[in-house]
Amino acid sequence: MSTLRVEGVTVRFGEVTAVDDVSLTVSPGVTGLIGPNGAGKTTLFDVISGLRRPSAGRVLLDDADITAKGPHQRSRLGVARTFQRLEVFGSLTVWENVVVALESRRRPARLASGLLARVGIAEFAANQADTVPTGAARLLELARALATDPSLLLLDEPSSGLDRAETDAFGALLRELVGEGRSVVLVEHDMDLVMGYCDVVHVLNLGSLLTSGTPAEIREHAGVREAYLG
Repeated sequence: MSTLRVEGVTVRFGEVTAVDDVSLTVSPGVTGLIGPNGAGKTTLFDVISGLRRPSAGRVLLDDADITAKGPHQRSRLGVARTFQRLEVFGSLTVWENVVVALESRRRPARLASGLLARVGIAEFAANQADTVPTGAARLLELARALATDPSLLLLDEPSSGLDRAETDAFGALLRELVGEGRSVVLVEHDMDLVMGYCDVVHVLNLGSLLTSGTPAEIREHAGVREAYLG
């Protein structure tokens, strides 16, 4: 499992500070990153995955400073990520989307079929990716991320488009992935998923880290209720 540390990360867009001196640790297990819209969650994911350089601060993976490394370098180090806005190859089939991600692996066809079955969308394998329901497309992104065999998996709103039964199945899959030695971080608005399956939750508000704790501690935190949970 990988341990991620974010130390004093700040991201500015001109005069606007989107992330303000955030420090947190992601230990093995399922970690939630929650907060209101505009709290800086996706921007922080962009920094962790290498899509954006921070204005200040650094990112460490297993004590190695990866702040200057790009997304492809981080992928080779075991970091994989899904996106809030769906990023699938719409003109390819669902199965072909995963095969593309497995190009460098042996027997990609068999592996792709296995991954689709694992995330629960084998029935859509032959469908063109831009024709499947949103929930299935989310799970397709997860299958593609798993194709790289990551040790650190960053999931941005992965339950969007899933019904309750699908979300529960997804939560159980997260626990399986952790059992295989992966660390998982999810940005998520589904509080039942976060509180039911995360080991630790970090709360952002207005770009700053409001608090961190277990789901039970977060649920009882007055500042979190005021800022987010209502």
